[in-house]
Amino acid sequence: LMWLHPFLFRLISIKKNLCHWCANVNPKAYPLANAHLTKKLLDLVQQSCNYKQLQKGAKDATKTLKRGISEFIVMAADHSPEIILYLPLLCEDKNMPYVFVRSKQALGRACGVSRPVIACSVTIKEGSQLKQQIQSIQQSTERLLV
Repeated sequence: LMWLHPFLFRLISIKKNLCHWCANVNPKAYPLANAHLTKKLLDLVQQSCNYKQLQKGAKDATKTLKRGISEFIVMAADHSPEIILYLPLLCEDKNMPYVFVRSKQALGRACGVSRPVIACSVTIKEGSQLKQQIQSIQQSTERLLV
């Protein structure tokens, strides 16, 4: 019985950490990227920032959608839902792929800023070196919806 106590304590602390990690995520955030896709997304967002193919923030993401120059939209799942509730609806109207990642802080770091970012848009650029990666991400996000 003595050896079981530390094991149970460790199990309970792991469960608390998992619940804390999942607690911030908005249940309406669908499709939510898994860990592997999130890493690919954030890497692509960082590269598109370097190639000047990124618009940061919900307002600028909306502008790129309305102008038709967006490749896809990435949104954070750990924010208040009222702020960007319209963005998935607009993406579906424009037939544009979109995906949620868990952390707005991580999205902000990938966008190259020190502040949290709740939405960003990877934009179209002729002759872009990122075209293959963008198409791969678009296919992955479309598979999440099926």
